[in-house]
Amino acid sequence: MEARKRVLGKEHPNTLTSINNLAQSLTSLGKFEEAEGIHRQALALRKRVLGKEHPDTLTSMNNLALVLGSQGKYEEAEGIHRQTLELSESVLGKKHPSTLTSMNNLAEVLRSQGKHGEAKGIHRQTLDWRESVLGKKHPDTLTSAAGLASTCWNQDQWEEAEGLEVRVMETRKRILGAEHPDTLASMHNLAYTWKSQNRNEEAISLMKECFELRNQVLGPEHPDTETSLKAVHKWESGENEIEHSG
Repeated sequence: MEARKRVLGKEHPNTLTSINNLAQSLTSLGKFEEAEGIHRQALALRKRVLGKEHPDTLTSMNNLALVLGSQGKYEEAEGIHRQTLELSESVLGKKHPSTLTSMNNLAEVLRSQGKHGEAKGIHRQTLDWRESVLGKKHPDTLTSAAGLASTCWNQDQWEEAEGLEVRVMETRKRILGAEHPDTLASMHNLAYTWKSQNRNEEAISLMKECFELRNQVLGPEHPDTETSLKAVHKWESGENEIEHSG
């Protein structure tokens, strides 16, 4: 990034891409506060150089909102997601894949704040459009189905949540493989839904399978592996720990 600054200048589009990539790397490492500062810098520069409606500027807005959400700064994140969605609809169109990603992200930050009714409506609309634009088996479509399932779960709508989770899990098994982390996340969520329905034996059996696969694929010290093992121990001891991962 420093080399690009020297050669191209700090406001060259390629330099701005490097700044954005640095922020994304920091986010993936869990360094959210540092990533937030760099995302704010990238967004300000892209707005000035490219304009507020440029797709790269919208990407920076989305990335900033996501890192804010990761820190629990939901109100600010929601505001930026709403603005990004409005601009994406205007510039790219309502059914453009990037616009649908903005819809999905807005729904998730609403769900994080307990605004489940609005979140469910947006997730359902996003799912419908992704099915028509991308197809039912596309990973983004499955992400929307999983998000809608989690919102149903949050509203104690177990039957609808279960139907969506089974669909997502089985489709991911076929497309991604039984050991893919996304498939295992679906398995984990379905186990929680069964537990919420007092289907204890089925829930424990599925969560054990999920733990064993996560242990093989991710390792025993991975947070997801530890979460699944914790659930198995609690459920087998009779505790009703219910924390759907979403």
